[in-house]
Amino acid sequence: MPQIIAEGKTFEVAAGTNLRKALLAQDIDLFNEGSKDLNCHGNGLCGACVVRVEGEVSKPTILEKIWMFLPTHSSHQERRLACKVNVSGDVSVTKFDGFFGSGDTSIWTPDDKVTVPVPSI
Repeated sequence: MPQIIAEGKTFEVAAGTNLRKALLAQDIDLFNEGSKDLNCHGNGLCGACVVRVEGEVSKPTILEKIWMFLPTHSSHQERRLACKVNVSGDVSVTKFDGFFGSGDTSIWTPDDKVTVPVPSI
């Protein structure tokens, strides 16, 4: 079974598991600032669940590619929408600052819990 490492936690999931659902099931804080209340609940429409994923995952969808070319995310092409990622092997996940996770400072890394305070709106 594939392992996910995120926010200092390591856990196993079935191959094909949706990354967003897996992270939220482990109480991993996937959303920054007000996006916890203002998100599309996994439909790929808001861009709030952007993370850097390293490892074996599904290929980006067309919708995901479009999001990653928008100005908010265009400088971070290596990042993915967690709601559109299916895990197929071991992965490590990093979350960044900014409402949409489009900042340059990591909030949490695979091995570390929160590294910077996240302001609330």
